[in-house]
Amino acid sequence: MEDAKKRELALMAAKIRKTALQTIQAAGSGHIGGSFSIADILSVLYFDKMKLDPKDPKSPDRDRLVLSKGHCSPALYATLALKGFFPVEHLSTFRTLESDLSGHVEIHVPGVDMSSGSLGQGLSVALGMAMYAKAKSKNYKTFCILGDGEIQEGQVWEAAMCAGFYKADNLIAFVDNNKLQLDGSLDEIMSSYPIGDKFRAFGWNVLEIDGHDVEQIADAVELAFSMKGKPTVIVADTVKGKGVTLFENNVNFHGSQPKPDEWPVCYAQLDDEIAELEG
Repeated sequence: MEDAKKRELALMAAKIRKTALQTIQAAGSGHIGGSFSIADILSVLYFDKMKLDPKDPKSPDRDRLVLSKGHCSPALYATLALKGFFPVEHLSTFRTLESDLSGHVEIHVPGVDMSSGSLGQGLSVALGMAMYAKAKSKNYKTFCILGDGEIQEGQVWEAAMCAGFYKADNLIAFVDNNKLQLDGSLDEIMSSYPIGDKFRAFGWNVLEIDGHDVEQIADAVELAFSMKGKPTVIVADTVKGKGVTLFENNVNFHGSQPKPDEWPVCYAQLDDEIAELEG
């Protein structure tokens, strides 16, 4: 990947984080940690790899994305707004009663392909989309983003077994391996490690990458595009709350907010990164 493209995608990830934080601050609630950890993945998918048109969000030939960890809606909504699916200003209505931008992503929002929030269900739906494409000879790809805590849900593994058995090679899943969930670390609560080996056992192609390196993300997606006969899972090693020191690896910011005097410090870090990437 050329340096200019790497910088462009890293810059967009930083803008996604800042926009997501502004969205959360406006609402007074929202999930920071997991939204920040997937920003680089969303940047690569929506601004480089996915086939989609914001002017035609329901195109039958578009690539699909299921955000199975649907509570990280601030990141996806920020991405969709920055991509042009709806005005960025609309994000200020997040989580208000009159808004369509609920705390968990909903399909009536332009660019959202599945309502999600009940953890564990997204991979099944993504697999259904992928199998439909196979049955109808469609060439779109279906992506699914799962949380590493979320894969403690049994339905994930039913879908994984089915996808491997039916050789759904047009399905690409990401596991956001930020190593923390609501109540603590995965190791403390119920370890899902080794994640890659579990998917391999169900017949998946497994790629393990740095989930904040846009070049590694893009290369992994290209490898997944070329895979025949197997679905691909990209296990992305990430940092919960990536980009702001206060949030990073801090389980308290799974869904909590900074104190009033902490907001300026958080924005300053994001602004510094944006300025450096723009310079």
